[in-house]
Amino acid sequence: MKSVFTKSFARAGLLGNPSDGYYGKTLSFTFREYCVELQLTESSRLRFVPGEVDDASFDNAADLVRNLRLYGYYGGVRMLKAVAKLFFEYCFEHSIELPKINFTAEYKINIPRLVGLSGSSAICSAMLKALMRFYDIEIPLEETPTICLRAERDELGIACGLQDRVVQMYNGLIFMDFERSYLELNGYGRYEKLDASVPNLYLSFDPNRAEESGKAHKAVRNLFLADNAEVKSVMSSLADVAQNGRDALLQGDYKTLNELINLNFDLRTKVFNISEENKAMVSRARSVGASAKFAGSGGAIVGLYEDEEQFAKLSSVLSEIGCKTFKPTIATNEDESAQSSSGNWRNS
Repeated sequence: MKSVFTKSFARAGLLGNPSDGYYGKTLSFTFREYCVELQLTESSRLRFVPGEVDDASFDNAADLVRNLRLYGYYGGVRMLKAVAKLFFEYCFEHSIELPKINFTAEYKINIPRLVGLSGSSAICSAMLKALMRFYDIEIPLEETPTICLRAERDELGIACGLQDRVVQMYNGLIFMDFERSYLELNGYGRYEKLDASVPNLYLSFDPNRAEESGKAHKAVRNLFLADNAEVKSVMSSLADVAQNGRDALLQGDYKTLNELINLNFDLRTKVFNISEENKAMVSRARSVGASAKFAGSGGAIVGLYEDEEQFAKLSSVLSEIGCKTFKPTIATNEDESAQSSSGNWRNS
């Protein structure tokens, strides 16, 4: 009986975020500490097993209302189905003959929800990786993030861009250039995996700060499409920040990288409405000398610290407002196929 296992890791936007939706540039990385684990096992029929984000029971009425406002009605199974649909359509359209076998898809996820660490796109990218392995089909790597994007954006109506799907399909530290003419011609951007380390990197998040960010992104996107001068200027500056950050990393210039992380957040505040709770995460990190910006759309921050003494202070001031702070390990392709340390992961 055929069975395949794969992972997709949480991601953090280091610089440029959210310029991926504005024909800009961005620099992101995947990290090992949080991920989606997904298994396809040969079965008589196609079957999708609900996972931990497919909630069907709640503590009380208020819990049900909050949960549905934040996460919607259908959880992760809808994403598995959407990716499978587009994968099969891709094979049909390219006259790729598939083995006549079905599968049961099962997943689990420990990525904190709606704090900007890309849990939903991790479900989609893990499913696409598993489908390609299960059916022994190779899709050009640069095309795979676009399939994941279409699954969420076109099939499910989720407002999103390419950035998360690119870094989760490629793994590691990835620089992305979404220059408009190239993107529209090819259906994907220019993607570069950087062979560079990022010393003294931290992440911090508070699961209780989860919030739905679609409205804010939609408002800014509409202003961008209407050629709003301020939004256009900020998005152009964010792209420059990402480009300069890439160059600084390759030169080992971490002082400049540190300054760019702070600048990135300051630029974001010019066009996005940011809650006081999320601002507090950044201000507390900066109060001890660390750099800080959102890792995504809020609820998690990323930045650099100077030394262990500063990291201890950083962890302390952020824990006072309910945040968990850790040192992320940038994920590699080798990490992707490593079996879960918990053994039989489906029952862990």
